[in-house]
Amino acid sequence: MQSGFFEHGGRLDLAKKLYPQAPEPWIDLSTGISPWSYPAPQVEANDLRGLPDAGALQRLIGVARRAYRVPQPAEVVPLAGSEAGLSVIPWLFREAKRVAVLGPAYGSHAKAWTAAGHSVSQVSSLNEASGAAILIVVNPNNPDGRFLPHSDLAAVLPPLRRRNGLLIVDEAFADTDESYSLLPVVARLDHTLVLRSIGKFFGAGGIRLGFAITSHPIAERLRDALGSWPVSSQALAFGTETLADEDWAIKQRRRLKEAANEIDAVLNEAGFTIAGGTSLFRLGAHPCSSEIFSHLAKNGILVRPFQNRNALRFGLPGSTEQLGRLRDTLKEPMF
Repeated sequence: MQSGFFEHGGRLDLAKKLYPQAPEPWIDLSTGISPWSYPAPQVEANDLRGLPDAGALQRLIGVARRAYRVPQPAEVVPLAGSEAGLSVIPWLFREAKRVAVLGPAYGSHAKAWTAAGHSVSQVSSLNEASGAAILIVVNPNNPDGRFLPHSDLAAVLPPLRRRNGLLIVDEAFADTDESYSLLPVVARLDHTLVLRSIGKFFGAGGIRLGFAITSHPIAERLRDALGSWPVSSQALAFGTETLADEDWAIKQRRRLKEAANEIDAVLNEAGFTIAGGTSLFRLGAHPCSSEIFSHLAKNGILVRPFQNRNALRFGLPGSTEQLGRLRDTLKEPMF
């Protein structure tokens, strides 16, 4: 299996090079991005020619504050995708920190902090993070969908405060269920930073829009580092409209849940054990995951493999035809 080449989902370009004989069109199930996208608002030519409008940026911040129910006086810092935030933030600390990442989790967090010169370790429980100045939790987690109750996160804050530390909670997949988010249940974010992402739930990975939300002084440093135009005019328009459309979000959550149940049935039929996930992706465990990855890729279906793990992550098929093609390919003999 070529898992070492697929550190992220969405590498359809690479898959086509590695499997040139695969039939077209490919089905890309390697990401946790919804196959159903919010209808993008029209951006006027004048908005494309000019620099992003400062007033539009403030309107987006206001809409995001209401949509995410951000407590006062926390700052909402727009990002060109949450990946931009998690990549920049480690460089904003003037001294090297001890960083603990609750794992296994999204690999970009550890990579970014290591690149910035910090001491990074992966821990398997919050209890193992004692002594760390920075604690990173992906909640719900990628790729297994693990969700930590808010009470567990609250319990780690007192020792972090004593060390003047910071809890970073990556909520990139929290839109699938409003109860996932920490933001509506906390009064302050002095030692907590929450990352949110537009791309996954709204089916808009290419828009590159996310937010860092915190009352920690890092917010001002992050805003200064990103400059006057942190996101594009397209992202401003898209984010302002999507985050205000509550009816669409309700329908999307229902549609995603139904699709997740459908792919679970297909995976169970093929001998997978559902090992976790959210309604945006499913983690299927199988002793022959390496062979199945290659079999699917040879047939033009890309899923997300992992090194040292007998499991594959499946995004949601966007149609009954795609789901049927996945089912039929999994039934075909591999050997």
